Amino acid sequence: MQVRLNKAIAHAGIASRRAADGLIASGKVSVNGQVVRTLGMEVGENDLVEVDGKPLPRPGKKLYYAINKPEGFITTASDEKGRPTVMDLVGDIDGRVYPVGRLDAATKGLLFLTNDGDFAYALTHPGNGKKKTYKVRALGHMSDEKLRKLRKGVEIDGRMTAPSEAVLKRQARDACTVELVIGEGRNRQIRKMFESIDMKVVELERIAVEDIRLGALKPGHYRKLRREEVDSLING
Repeated sequence: MQVRLNKAIAHAGIASRRAADGLIASGKVSVNGQVVRTLGMEVGENDLVEVDGKPLPRPGKKLYYAINKPEGFITTASDEKGRPTVMDLVGDIDGRVYPVGRLDAATKGLLFLTNDGDFAYALTHPGNGKKKTYKVRALGHMSDEKLRKLRKGVEIDGRMTAPSEAVLKRQARDACTVELVIGEGRNRQIRKMFESIDMKVVELERIAVEDIRLGALKPGHYRKLRREEVDSLING
């Protein structure tokens, strides 16, 4: 049976399909001793696939975790600048996992870790539009007009955002708290959305993905996802 090269890498728990494409494009992947850069290439069971000179491990037990990422941690498996990553928080997991999607260093909250490429693909592919809920604390007054703009969509990086759900939770004299639900995952999207309405985000926390909520999970702690939670994230 032939499968796409990026899928083979993802199934081995090395990286997500998207990250695997980056490894291929950068010349870090070889098939049967030959470096390949063709993203759509297919491989079979008898092909020797190596990443950074190491053969792909055979897929083991699939692992799924939810972690409450603290501020200041990078959402990568490693960092060339020596900054702390979310993987520094999960040293006792019995198996190799990687982060699903990204939260920037200044953003905290719910993040998933897995070695299942299909699970990661289901959550991160733009066409699936998985809903992500954030608690946003921003400086300034949140007017009805600004809320309307957030809900309808605003222009960032030259194109409009998709409609979102925005609910004002608290308005103080010089700051507000908004619960925002989006189905996209563009770079620094929420911060840029608030900048477009002349407000600055000072605290950002992802509190839910689809129906899976952060709940009482403390910063830096993690837990296994239940089978029904995994299924709901894939199929929801």
